[in-house]
Amino acid sequence: MIRRLALIAIASTALASCGQQASRDSIRIVGSSTVYPFSTIVAEQMVNKNPSLKTPVIESTGTGGGMKLFCAGVGPDHPDIEDASRRMTPGEYQTCKTNGVDGIMEVQVGMDGVAFAESKKGPKLQLTKVQLYKALAANPGGKPNTNKFWSDVDPSLPHIPIQVFGPPSTSGTRDALSELILAKGCEESDPEAAKLKSDKDAYATRCTEIRSDGAYVDKGENDNIIVQNLSVSPNAIGIFGYSYLEENRDRLNGIPIDGVDPTYQNIADRKYPGSRPLFIYVKKQHIGAIPGIKDFMNQYAASWGPDGPLVKKGMIAAPADVRAQSKKIIDQEIALDPAALKDDELH
Repeated sequence: MIRRLALIAIASTALASCGQQASRDSIRIVGSSTVYPFSTIVAEQMVNKNPSLKTPVIESTGTGGGMKLFCAGVGPDHPDIEDASRRMTPGEYQTCKTNGVDGIMEVQVGMDGVAFAESKKGPKLQLTKVQLYKALAANPGGKPNTNKFWSDVDPSLPHIPIQVFGPPSTSGTRDALSELILAKGCEESDPEAAKLKSDKDAYATRCTEIRSDGAYVDKGENDNIIVQNLSVSPNAIGIFGYSYLEENRDRLNGIPIDGVDPTYQNIADRKYPGSRPLFIYVKKQHIGAIPGIKDFMNQYAASWGPDGPLVKKGMIAAPADVRAQSKKIIDQEIALDPAALKDDELH
């Protein structure tokens, strides 16, 4: 479900940077449900410090869905900023370029972990990447997945049905699940996997495609729904960003992956297998034309430190050198070099 922080009317005239009068006076942000709560905090702080600025509109569309909106064009009908829980792909960058989006700033605002969680009344699972691959992949080992119980995956696991609540295909969290967990589990357990890397579609079918027979349940972009479902399904597993686990520690247990718990320090140290960066992408063409964009970026930089409000909300602070580089990108309005993008790079 799309959530809005505020409602605005968006006219169809071009931006001042394109030679005409801008017709929108507040920032529009789309994208990741994981980054959404952090951008909401930043937006509120920005308006508190600058009462003359209008409250930004923030839509939780998922990273992939947001990229489609962000890259559709330039002007007040199109978003200014994309929240992303994975890096932009070369294909998305090319779509932006084709549609006239010239000059995109990539700012890493922090880190996160793809967290696996269960109810406090759950079976206290401890899983590996290989076990998760065999439980959730559509075609583990090149054959359709027939595992119905965790004990089918590994006899050491309990004889309870595989039931996993997770994000939809438009979500960066789901992309990270596929690339950071399933792909790694595939390569560790399947000697044929490495041979398929030159064939992107064949590799995806064998390693990263998620089963669709009911064991994995798409719960949409509202991660709070997953939290609620775990409360009434004690044997199920939920997948979402670390902040949702941290906010619900009284109701949920984090599930260790390869013996590593999903904790702040393990994610920050990159020990946890599901560690990933969080980004915002900004259209340089909209800076100056839409009021407040630079203020919003500067407020992010003022909030993302280890003692800042975003960490208190559940974000993992990026290393100091990453924060310094992100601040430099903001200050100097440095555009992303597309040569740095890779199809399989999420971290």
